[in-house]
Amino acid sequence: MDNALSAPAAAAPVMITPADTAPPTFVQRINGLPLRNKLTMGVGLLALAGAVLAVTLWSSQGDYRPLYSGLSDKDGGAVINQLSALQVPYKHEAGGTILVPASQVYELRMKLAAQGLPKGGNGNTVGFELMDKSSIGQTQFNERLNFQRALEGELTRTITAMADVADARVHLAIPQQNGFFREQQKPSASVVLTLRGGRTLDRNQVAGIVHLVSNAVPELHPKAVSVMDQTGALLSQTGADPATGLDSLQLQYKQQVEAGFNKRIFELLEPVVGRDNLRSTVTADVDFSQTEATAEEYRPNQGPNAQAAVRSNQTSESTNGNNGQPTGVPGAATNQPPAQAAAPINGASAPLQAAQGGAGSTNNRREQVTNYEVDKTVRVTRGAVGNVKRLNAAIVVNHRSVTDPRGKTTTQPVSAEEITRLTDLVKEAMGFSAERGDSVKVISAPFVIDKTEPADLPIWKQPWLLDLLRSAIVPFAFVAIALIAVFGMIRPAIRAAYPPKTEDAVDSVSEVVDDAEVLPGADGMPRLEAPIDVTKLERARAMARDNPVAVANIVRDWMAGSAA
Repeated sequence: MDNALSAPAAAAPVMITPADTAPPTFVQRINGLPLRNKLTMGVGLLALAGAVLAVTLWSSQGDYRPLYSGLSDKDGGAVINQLSALQVPYKHEAGGTILVPASQVYELRMKLAAQGLPKGGNGNTVGFELMDKSSIGQTQFNERLNFQRALEGELTRTITAMADVADARVHLAIPQQNGFFREQQKPSASVVLTLRGGRTLDRNQVAGIVHLVSNAVPELHPKAVSVMDQTGALLSQTGADPATGLDSLQLQYKQQVEAGFNKRIFELLEPVVGRDNLRSTVTADVDFSQTEATAEEYRPNQGPNAQAAVRSNQTSESTNGNNGQPTGVPGAATNQPPAQAAAPINGASAPLQAAQGGAGSTNNRREQVTNYEVDKTVRVTRGAVGNVKRLNAAIVVNHRSVTDPRGKTTTQPVSAEEITRLTDLVKEAMGFSAERGDSVKVISAPFVIDKTEPADLPIWKQPWLLDLLRSAIVPFAFVAIALIAVFGMIRPAIRAAYPPKTEDAVDSVSEVVDDAEVLPGADGMPRLEAPIDVTKLERARAMARDNPVAVANIVRDWMAGSAA
């Protein structure tokens, strides 16, 4: 028994500390851990610090995505100025990349495109500044080639200044002139346009580009300039369409005429039959032929009181005469002047006169010409271009919906009287002319409405959910890393440094160890410190639970031995 009591007495100084000694600190407890626990705790702390730092940086930067990449300095400055005006946060990176918040990328692209930004495509275009770099020994061919390149660059800069044009390329074919006038070739040009998204050029803008290029190159005819877009569609129509025989302007005018008549029909009939209950189409036969006629008509003056207008009057009078020779015996009778001859009246013969002295012969001639004006009409007739030769209109009216007293809705065709009234309205609206050969047809038919139900996408395929997951996956990953570091590495190490307190009332040793108060009747007795390793204590507890009788006997023997 003495030997049994001597072993615990000898081990007691190792487990018992003085009452005034302070408990071990957290650092001391951590230092007392095994090396494996220390490494696990260090790795966990590093992972937690990295996750917290990453979340902080990500939250401060936000989710930024590229708005434009590869911008020139000029375009980049214009875009940044516009973003500043819109109060949108942005970041500028090397290589001409501008970053904006991911939720505003597409909206900002549309807004900037509406304002013609970015211009693009002109950063490396050279103009007449190319002529400033002349080298010694440059041939005539090189000079001509540099001049052509400079002219192409200047035309490109001018064309890309348009708001609807994003980029352009100009190709000039300027042949070398020779000394023979008949063998000289005419220059030509081709222009390729890159239009901005959703933009188109009207006929006037295309004609402006054609005239710009033709006037910039000597002896370049506008018909020798071709303009096409980035899709390969020819924008400059110099001739008529071989399919319809109409050029683009005539075809556009024809479409405008048809659209105008169709709009009139819709505005007139839609309030009567209801919205989406009317379909109409109008076909116009437009005459684009040019005719010119000139006619001249001559006719005399008409009417009983019409007086002829004298245009010219010419009178001519001439007199020829010979002096008479004197005859007979000279004297008073022969010296008398001859008597004036009298013309016979009404064909009656005059009595013979007495013989007189010889008289001379006289010949008088008088002519008068009068020219009168004749009526003349000159008529020049030019036919108008774009006259409507014939109109054809076809209108379909949907059946009427009728609800009976029971609430059942059915459809009925429009009555013949109403169809007639609608036909009269259409004729008045389009200016119907039977002499011109116009035709109008109005019928009633049920409209077939295709009911297309939207496809029900599962919740995990919804666009809004996918966007939410893309934006939240990064912070969730950082949070998961932080949780794994805390609960998988740091917490187990801390629990190993602070073992849990036991509350088993059966074990008197644990009560003495865990009790912070001094036992009664043991003044000055030092208190026991809780051991770091509780393996032996757990074995004692298990033995007390499995075999309480043996443990009670051991304790009774200790108590009896101490009493002895």
